[in-house]
Amino acid sequence: MITKETVNYIASLSRLHIDEAENAGFVRNLEDILQYVAKLNKLDVAGVLPTSHVLKMENVFRDDKVSPSLTQQEALSFAIESHAGHYKVPKVIE
Repeated sequence: MITKETVNYIASLSRLHIDEAENAGFVRNLEDILQYVAKLNKLDVAGVLPTSHVLKMENVFRDDKVSPSLTQQEALSFAIESHAGHYKVPKVIE
């Protein structure tokens, strides 16, 4: 059973400030969640393998193919400004 004191304790651990109206809502929400988990615990999952994804996950690989790329000078030719072989951009972090 979730009480207002339990919600206040969890909120203090989370460093959250909640008022009385929010507290009552959280009590109801947490009770609903625990009831749903209790329903799930009654399910027979003996034949179900643990999984981290609902859908089958597999890597899609392609062959690496060497293809021509731009030289440094060609890449820098698109830059508005460059310095010592690098793109020069405005400072964004103080």
